[in-house]
Amino acid sequence: MDGQAHVGRGALRRLSSRRQPGLVRDARGGIAARLVLLVILIVVAASIALYVDRRTDVADSPPAQLPQPSATSGEPPLVTPGLELDAPPPARSVLPTVDPAAPSNASATALRRALRNTLTAPALGSHVGFAVAELGAAEPILTSGASDAVTPASTLKLLTTTAALQSLGPEHRFTTSVVSDGESDALVLVGGGDPLLTDVRPAPSEEAVSSPNQAALEDLAARTARRLRSNGIRTVSLTYDDSLFTGPAVNPAWEPDYVPESIVSPISALWIDEGRIDPEGATRVLDPAREAAQRFAELLAKRGIQVRGTVQSGRASAQAKELARVESAPLAEIVQHIIESSDNEAAEVLLRHVAVASGLPGSFVQGVKAMTTTLEGVGVDLAGARISDGSGLSRRSVVPVQALVAVLQLAADEDQPQLRSVVASLPVAGFNGSLASRFVATPSAGLGMVRAKTATLTGVHGLAGTVTTRGGSVLVFALVADQVPVRLTLAARAQLERVASALSNCPC
Repeated sequence: MDGQAHVGRGALRRLSSRRQPGLVRDARGGIAARLVLLVILIVVAASIALYVDRRTDVADSPPAQLPQPSATSGEPPLVTPGLELDAPPPARSVLPTVDPAAPSNASATALRRALRNTLTAPALGSHVGFAVAELGAAEPILTSGASDAVTPASTLKLLTTTAALQSLGPEHRFTTSVVSDGESDALVLVGGGDPLLTDVRPAPSEEAVSSPNQAALEDLAARTARRLRSNGIRTVSLTYDDSLFTGPAVNPAWEPDYVPESIVSPISALWIDEGRIDPEGATRVLDPAREAAQRFAELLAKRGIQVRGTVQSGRASAQAKELARVESAPLAEIVQHIIESSDNEAAEVLLRHVAVASGLPGSFVQGVKAMTTTLEGVGVDLAGARISDGSGLSRRSVVPVQALVAVLQLAADEDQPQLRSVVASLPVAGFNGSLASRFVATPSAGLGMVRAKTATLTGVHGLAGTVTTRGGSVLVFALVADQVPVRLTLAARAQLERVASALSNCPC
């Protein structure tokens, strides 16, 4: 502060010694204004210095007690800021307390009382399969129509993903690679059956928090180009190998308009964005492998590697050397994506991987055979089931609802941790995945309490998952109505929600 005052007086002397016409004409007003300005600057500087000096003691010293005015001074009492707040009241419980050791009150009588006539509502059509069991129980508590198999639609993905995790393990990753086959400038793009391989890595976004970290063809092209440039290669030939999967790319059990109308892509061991032209769009290409290879050639060209001629279909030799690779997210994350978003193409790819892992050709038929053998090998009774695909798109597939409950019980078993992502990925009613917009039309006891895989085909609607009851029990259930008139589609969906909510509202 002393230095500032000295500078101020020097400046004033210099101003006083100047002979300026304006100063002579307005000596009194001009000099007075400058003096006032100087005093203000000195006061501000002193205040800042005092503030900084006090701030240095804040962390180490308690605040000084301010003197309180006397009762007769007429001044209001000073209010000093403080952080002494009352402890907040304990939060009210949102979910009922679940004690695994406590005896359960879930019984057939209690469940019938909770469900009342919800299962016989006309909106569910003429054929309904229902089964409910306590989590971890060997037998269901209550069934309805369970002796008949139902068209599972997308609840079939519970079987497919469980078999894939059992066969491959939750940490398994799928590889897409480039190898040099023969001549060093002869490249082969080898599809490893990565169901979620993309073209360009998507930018992170809040909307895609739960999406798996996808392998990108652009990364593979960048790594390949670096390797080639280091070897002095600028021009290559390109072949693509999608031979990991065999058999027809289009399932003959699907409706004939599914592929032409871009409902589903031809299944391939090599594709980008599941065979879609645009990752965000619905239009599919007829030859996903060739499309992926052509796109790879374009990405190489952007990095200074020219592809001579046209890309060709072929096979990499056993002696080919790997130049570069990209790997998918772990299988557990891919399973989460499939169950949350009900991804048909990815489920069909996993079905074929189950066949390959079992030493069988990677086809629809062999995939179903391997899936059935795998699930029966871990105790799932599939007697009466007839399965045609891995996604549930086929109307020829039928599965007993008790088999759906058995798969969920298996995935939740503490002795089967490799399967846990099946139940952990079930969408939550009203919050995420295929249940994000469900259970929200009216106040529902199932909101947040029901976790389930949805099933939807024309005339087929279902839910299979878990529910926490008002009494604290955790139930596993499957409910499928597969003869719903089209005009009752929305009513059937609403009725499914009422049934699940009734289970949640059970005091058992």
